[in-house]
Amino acid sequence: MIEINKHRYSFPEILTIGFIVVIIVGTFLLKLPIATRAGLETTWMTAIFTSTSATCVTGLLLVDTAAHWTWFGQLVITMLMEVGGLGFMTFAVMGFLLIRRRMRLSTQLLTQEALNLDHLSQIRVVYLIIKLSLLIQGIGAIFLTFDLVPKYGFKRGLWLSIFQAISAFCNAGFDLFGNSLSDFKNDPYFLIVTAILIIAGSFGFLVWQDIVEYRRFHRMSLHTKLALRTGGVLVFLSILVYLITEKNLSQFANEMSPINRFINTIFMAITPRTAGLTTIPYDHLSSAGISYTTILMFIGGAPGSTAGGVKTTTIGLIALQSIATLRGKSDTVMAHRRFTQENIFRALTLLFISVVLILSAVLLLVATQALPVKDPLSYVLFEAVAAFGTTGISLGITPTLNAIGKIIIMLLMFVGRVGIYTVMFSIFNAKPEKQTYRYPEESVLIG
Repeated sequence: MIEINKHRYSFPEILTIGFIVVIIVGTFLLKLPIATRAGLETTWMTAIFTSTSATCVTGLLLVDTAAHWTWFGQLVITMLMEVGGLGFMTFAVMGFLLIRRRMRLSTQLLTQEALNLDHLSQIRVVYLIIKLSLLIQGIGAIFLTFDLVPKYGFKRGLWLSIFQAISAFCNAGFDLFGNSLSDFKNDPYFLIVTAILIIAGSFGFLVWQDIVEYRRFHRMSLHTKLALRTGGVLVFLSILVYLITEKNLSQFANEMSPINRFINTIFMAITPRTAGLTTIPYDHLSSAGISYTTILMFIGGAPGSTAGGVKTTTIGLIALQSIATLRGKSDTVMAHRRFTQENIFRALTLLFISVVLILSAVLLLVATQALPVKDPLSYVLFEAVAAFGTTGISLGITPTLNAIGKIIIMLLMFVGRVGIYTVMFSIFNAKPEKQTYRYPEESVLIG
């Protein structure tokens, strides 16, 4: 608990309020006249929606980022993406480092909560986050300049490279090209660099810590093993599924060579997990392709990363638990380690609440919006999952939503980025209580 002006706030409440403050500040900055191009107007809804989308690293838009916002507006969006991607507590720690002050215990505990750390000894991962994030984004921007500077000139090419490197690493889904990355579908170099940045951002910082320190300790945590294995399986399976459902993007045979179509398929297998940068319009995919994309957006990336969704470790853990149950085993095991019951309960609870939240949002959207005549439920479900998974891929209905619909999408983006547990604990002010008694057990029929 932290006391501010004689009011005590829990750590989840501080984190929730912190993100809300960042969104509000971003809204006012985007509403300034110097943020909007001459002849255009930014409504309060556009400003707060864009600020929420950038802070929650989603990428769902009401206006074209390049055409509507000036360089100042784009800079504000870049800063919001960075703060939203790395977490505002990371920047608070950076401030302590710059002024060489020791963090108070309350600040350390708040940072621990923000980054999903198990114990305070892992707080040093914050230093790794700061150094590694800046390094990866800087290297990514340099590599992108080799492609963008010759095309757009030094000044604009450099800015585009910086913006896109941050957007890709933070899995934010914003672009300055007006049509996401469709102009680069025949540019394998650009897509490969962008895909590497997306993967780097969706790994999770604890995973990066284990990878960096592996040469010294020659071991990885169970969390890292589960995150890497689940992520690897998902990428391989996604490539296979898209190759089957889209026939190596045969619908774009007149626009791309077979090799470029395969590279775009790989890119498409990576970006729906949370990045939202696209090279092809998703309304051109088959129904099976759109359905599988919805599943990928729901899963998202690894915990403690810039990604959203229910997270890869949640799905991996539930899959392992299901396999163990079907085999008649009482323990869920991987790499000669047994998962705790608390892990399993939290994963199941997170999955259940996420499904209920998305279905409730879909019901409200269907009831309040003017939707496409053809298959409206698919459009709404896709949009809701894209917002919750902070993915930003859209089938095109976001700008057509009314005020109620935009608020629902903003709430989904917020919950998806801040985290269900953090938001729920903030709302219900939940505090762990140690029970002094237990009721007798009794079984019910399942299945």
